Amino acid sequence: MKTIRHWLLAAAATLGSAAAPAQSGAPIDNLAWLAGCWSGGSGERRFDEQWMAPRANTMLGMGRTLVGGALGSYEFMAIRDEGGGLVFIAQPSGQKQASFLAVSLSETGIVFENRAHDFPQRISYQRQADGSLLARIEGVSKGQPRAVDFPMRRVACPG
Repeated sequence: MKTIRHWLLAAAATLGSAAAPAQSGAPIDNLAWLAGCWSGGSGERRFDEQWMAPRANTMLGMGRTLVGGALGSYEFMAIRDEGGGLVFIAQPSGQKQASFLAVSLSETGIVFENRAHDFPQRISYQRQADGSLLARIEGVSKGQPRAVDFPMRRVACPG
């Protein structure tokens, strides 16, 4: 079983030089607007995501969900340009890593799919007209269609 430390070291090793600029005009550059810190939630449930800017054809991200101030779940993520196609790689709360291929990309959003995955089978990020972010997971769970929205606003990244 890979540890979180192992996953982070492997992800960092794939980046090469941290100073390397993003490839000009690369598909991942269309996601530069996603870089930064995002937060949302209501009541006792809060969620945060933080994304690094595209460098070396990769964006690294992490997220957490708090329930009543306690950690409910966390996730380590990467978006990589692998041979011209974008791949979303997720490792939630120490679970097995899963990959999702981009099926739609625009200046304001991206949709990833992995129909063989248990749940979700689809992950999307959409920049809204007001500058907010709508992340969404969807698919079939226990034979029933299911979707979960994560509306977030840009926030200052912790120092």
